[in-house]
Amino acid sequence: MATVNTYLNFTGNTEEAFNFYKSVFGGEFLALQRFKDTPEAGKLPPEDQDKIMHVALPIGAGNVLMATDALESMGHTLTVGNNFSISINTDSEAEADQLFNGLAEGGQVTVPLEKAFWNAYFGMVTDKFGIQWMVNYDYNQPN
Repeated sequence: MATVNTYLNFTGNTEEAFNFYKSVFGGEFLALQRFKDTPEAGKLPPEDQDKIMHVALPIGAGNVLMATDALESMGHTLTVGNNFSISINTDSEAEADQLFNGLAEGGQVTVPLEKAFWNAYFGMVTDKFGIQWMVNYDYNQPN
């Protein structure tokens, strides 16, 4: 069965925000990846290299707060309403396909569902009601 988590977008202060959330909720980051460590690093200006591509902080049982820096150098702009997504982690590619295709009906695919460099099957869609969804199947998850 799929799990649902919140995914936040920040304008360059993700690290500051998540250090704050960590001080409030406790725990350790499950992941912290910078743009300089991605295949796209060469396309980014030096000031964006250390920005956060992905961070994940567990909160309570089974909940994970996640985020990224939405970089203007990558064409991203933030406004109230597009500063978060609902992230769904599935148990299989088939479940990812089913949920993604259902959410895409009448909506707009922003990132097609495909294999990603972080060893996952991933896509993004804005549904017909304007809600942003991220669908992810992690190939590294335990069986």
